This record gives sequence, structure tokens and C-alpha cells, in this order.
Amino acid sequence: MKDFNLDFFDPGTAMESSSSPDYSRSASSSDADFGFAFNDSNFSDRILHIEIMDDLVEEASPNFEGCTTILDWARHRKRRREDVKKDNVVDLTLPDEQILNENQPDMDDFISPENQDEEAIAMGEESSSSGDELTNINDSNWNMDCSTVVRVRTLHISSPILAAKSPFFYKLFSNGMKESEQRHVTLRINVSEEAALMELLNFMYSNTLNVSSALEILDVLMAADKFEVASCMKFCSRLLRIIPMTPESALLYLELPSSVLMADAVQPLTDAAKQYLVDRYKDITKYQEEVLSLPLVGIEAILSSDELQVASEDVVYDFVLKWVRTQYPKLDERREVLGTQLARLIRFPYMTCRKLKKVLTCNDFDQNVASKLVLEALFFKAEAPHRQRILAAESASYRLFVERAYKYRPVKVVEFELPRQQCVVYLDLKREECANLFPSGRVYSQAFHLGGQGFFLSAHCNMDQQSSFHCFGLFLGMQEKGSTSFAIDYEFAARSRPTEEFVSKYKGNYVFTGGKAVGYRNLFAIPWTTFMAEDSLYFVNGILHLRAELTIRH
Repeated sequence: MKDFNLDFFDPGTAMESSSSPDYSRSASSSDADFGFAFNDSNFSDRILHIEIMDDLVEEASPNFEGCTTILDWARHRKRRREDVKKDNVVDLTLPDEQILNENQPDMDDFISPENQDEEAIAMGEESSSSGDELTNINDSNWNMDCSTVVRVRTLHISSPILAAKSPFFYKLFSNGMKESEQRHVTLRINVSEEAALMELLNFMYSNTLNVSSALEILDVLMAADKFEVASCMKFCSRLLRIIPMTPESALLYLELPSSVLMADAVQPLTDAAKQYLVDRYKDITKYQEEVLSLPLVGIEAILSSDELQVASEDVVYDFVLKWVRTQYPKLDERREVLGTQLARLIRFPYMTCRKLKKVLTCNDFDQNVASKLVLEALFFKAEAPHRQRILAAESASYRLFVERAYKYRPVKVVEFELPRQQCVVYLDLKREECANLFPSGRVYSQAFHLGGQGFFLSAHCNMDQQSSFHCFGLFLGMQEKGSTSFAIDYEFAARSRPTEEFVSKYKGNYVFTGGKAVGYRNLFAIPWTTFMAEDSLYFVNGILHLRAELTIRH
């Protein structure tokens, strides 16, 4: 039978256990509610003196030193942004051109702060009239002598309750020193931290908070991190995910000090903040002004996504350059940010070869970094499709080899200058992409070049004019640029089972003047249902492999 005669509030009894409590639990209905005992001498074994100091008055440094509340950070970051000179925003929109009397892609369009982590302060005090000695734990890093004590708050506390919720208080009450058995303990905090600390102490008894605004909850979250109350951090994180998010609040969550961001309890909140920014700004060309003004953490969250709605990775690259030139006017700073933080978020293997050539001569990149990135991209492009898929799967956490959902599909191009100017273009479409074309959709390839002129492929689901059924069509278009005409011989081919070799499906020739597309409405001469059937001859491991050969006629 259990011994219920132990003095629950005797320091020696409460702290004699050699094992530390489990701090990983979050606040839930199963946690005991000791709210009735908060600041009640009848249920307390110690007295906590909270010395409240004047906040230091100083200009907040770039790494947020001197900012003790979330509201301070918000105001500071706004001032920092307003100080950044804004450049003219590059126009990345796609001009309208006619392709079969509809729109077509245009090649011209393919163009942290460190936070000083705070620590809780436990300090000594003169002996009180009760005769008990005060706990005296000093650390030079916790010195606040340059401030003055505004007031002192005294609370009756239960060491078992606080120690059960916080490793900080557990260590304070069980450090093996004589002071750990004394009745009086003193903490020293800033004025701006007072409200949050009182909420935190109340939470440690009752598992509830009495604040509801995002900024107030964030301040409590900071206090919970400072005093190592994991259950309160989880509780605050859960509350903040319920509150409707805004761009400002999402950025605040991502700009928390590193000690807070690394906490498991806060991970769901930061994940939600990143997803919010991605969902809002996935079309970065539509919200250029807003995205260009975002801080680094916001840009990193957006660029990490596979869901960006961009024409190609070339657009991402150009946009990153525009952003970094806007935010970092100094060349050495730009190179540092690009080389250490942003380059890893640009998926160079999916950029066009023409754009990769420009990377090598871009002054914003360190030349060694640029060479390494381009070489890595070219090696990936040279791999067989199945090897590319393996590399993408193996580097799931490192998204460099993972393809985004581009508006225009990437192509592989092999160019020849002799004996005639010629290029061979490979376009792969997944079965799901083809299925999504029904009943009248189309998908465009990224632009490729022959003889200095831009071309593209477009795959369609359209009606066969003679038989009146849906079918798969493939077309070749030239981007409109001046009045230059090109006489082109072209041939379409596709891999076919069982040999899985390319089989020619259509040959033709055309004099292009730009803005038009030519091809074949029913490339495989079969209805759409037959083309998409499970036993279709044209899907190899779920991929439709298309090839177009273009040769300039003289």
C-alpha cells in the first residue's frame, strides 16, 4: 500500500528522486490541474522573488539583440525592410502569341539573422527577515547590472510542480548544493518579459493560458523556451496554428531564435508557416512586388517547395538573382548568400543549357561555386531517365534533383552543326499528365533553339476531324520574333513496346514565320481510350517518350 504520509511540499522529500521527470508531454486533459495552488501559501514550499528590471534602451542590432518580445522583433524587422532600397521589378510575365490561334510559350520569359539566445536568470538576494537563505546562482552571462530594479514580485510556489514541468527549475531545486534546500529563490527578468512569465507560471499549474493574441502567445512561447517548459511550447504552438495566419505572422514564426526553431514542439508551427507562404506565393511572377520584399527566411520557404507555379527553373533562377540584388546591394554579401543559402534551392539540373551558360558568366556567383553547380547539372542531364529518377529518390531531402510542377515541360536537346544544322528533342510525359489532358487540354514543352530561333513542342488531346473521337496530337511551333522565316524538316517518333525503341510516327516540312504550329492531330492513329489503356503500347513504365528531329533546309 502506498505511503500517503510523506510531506509533498518538503524540499528534501520532493527532490530525493535520482531520475529526472519526463518533460516531453504536452498539455492535455490528462495533465493534473493545480491551478488552485498557484501563489497559495497553503500549497507551497518556497517563495519566488521576481526582480523586474528596466529594459535596456538601445538600437536593436541586425541580429535582434535587444529585442525581448515578439512585438519588438516585428517593429524592428519592418524598420529594416523600409531601409532597403527597392529596385525596379523585372517583368517576368508571358506575352501573348498565337499558336493554333491560342497562347504559346515565349523564350524571352524564360529568362538569418542570428538571434542571441536568452537564458533565464537566477540571482542571490540579501537574507530576508524570515531568516532563510536565498538561492544564489550567478553566471556572468546572466548579468543585468546595467539595469535598475523597477519592482519585485513575490509568489508562493511549489517546487515539485515547477520541477515536474521544467528542467530549469528541476536543476535549480536539485543541484546538490545547500541553497537548493533553502526557501527563497530569486529570478531577474526584464519588464517586457513580466506578463509572459506570469502566464507561463500559471500554465505550469493549470495547463491553460489566459492570452489569445498571436503576439502574446508568442511571448509566452519565448518564455517557455527560456525556462525549458516543453509542454507549454507545444501548447502555444498548437494555439498559434489555430489562429488564421498572415504573411507577417508566418514570417515571425520563421524568424524565431534558433533555440526555439530547433525545438521539436515548434516544428509543426514552422512547417505550417512555410506551407502558408508557399500556398500564397507559389506563383512568384504574379506576386513579384510582395515576394521581392520578403526576408531571406520567406524566400527559402518558397523556393524549397515543389509546388511553384513557374514556367521553368530558368524563371526561378532569374527571380532569385533579382531578389538577391534587391536585398544585398554589396557584391560580397550577394555571393555569400547565394553560395551558402540560395544556390541549393535553385534546381540547376532542370534549367536550360542556354541559361546554364549564363550562370558561368554571372558575376553574382563565385566562379568556383558556379562551375560546380553547372557541372553537376550537366552530369544529371546526361543520365538516363531511370537513373535520374533514382537520383531524385535518393536525395528526397535535398531537392536539387526533384522536378517541380513546371508550366512548361523540360526537354533534352542534342544539337548538331554539321553537316546540317539539326537538333533532336526528347520530351517525356507521365501517364497522369496525359490523362489530365482529356478532353481538350494541352501541355507545352520548354523552349529549345535551332539556328538561333526558339521552338517548342505541344501535346494535345483533341478531336479527330474525320472520325469524331478524341485522340493524342503532337505539334511543333516557332516563337514569334521578327519576320525571319525558317524552312524546317521535322519528324516525330515515340518509344513503343515491346522493343521499347523509337518508332517514327510522322514526317513533314514547313516554312515557319513564327506564331504558328504544325503537326499531327492523331499521332498514333488510335482513339484516346486505346492510347490511355492499361495495355497501351506507348507507355513504358508509365512514361510516354516522345522525340522530335528538326533540320534546317537550305
